[in-house]
Amino acid sequence: MRYAVLRGVGDGSAFSRGVVGQRLRRAAQLSFVGAILLLGGATTQAQTVASLPETGTAAEQGAPARPVAAWNDFCARYPAECAVDTSEPAVIALTPALWQTLASVNRRVNARIKPITDAAHWGVVDRWDFPDDGFGDCEDIQLLKRRLLIERRLPRRALRMTVVIDEIGEGHAVLMVRTDRGDLILDNKTNAVLPWQRTGYSFVKREGQDGKAWVTLNNGASPVTTANR
Repeated sequence: MRYAVLRGVGDGSAFSRGVVGQRLRRAAQLSFVGAILLLGGATTQAQTVASLPETGTAAEQGAPARPVAAWNDFCARYPAECAVDTSEPAVIALTPALWQTLASVNRRVNARIKPITDAAHWGVVDRWDFPDDGFGDCEDIQLLKRRLLIERRLPRRALRMTVVIDEIGEGHAVLMVRTDRGDLILDNKTNAVLPWQRTGYSFVKREGQDGKAWVTLNNGASPVTTANR
């Protein structure tokens, strides 16, 4: 994406070539993710904030669980993404502004990233990574949503990568946002931000909030991979 920025100086007939060139170079360096951020901030004050969802519940947390193998590989490559800062809140207040942000990020990332299997994308059965080239499967898409939400100052500790069994009986990854109105789910299969119990999924496990170990949810059985678009 390129922007032509011309700013007059002096009597209005001359332009500062240095300023123009600097701005053009800066614009040319915008990444794919930066474009999503720019678009995500394009809402205006004239837009109406959607009503908050009814107060829901939290998914029942159980015993410690092992993450899928691809998560461990992801953490080796991006250790900061897997660190848990216990000084951050584990649950956040769902305000109208936050509700709109969740809906906007979910919708815009879903529209921008083209679904593709890990086998076709990376040549492996299961790989967790950021879809910076515009392609990714379920976990890649949720990781990008989480990164964008963290850049908007949401606490990572309240944004938990979660493994479920989907409507066709396969492993699937979603992003769980833990709020004071219940656990909400961002999903690449729908633009609607839903309470976890309204997704129709069987919840298996999610990242823990007190350390690197994951935790089981609702006594779910664990899939080996989440290689699902």
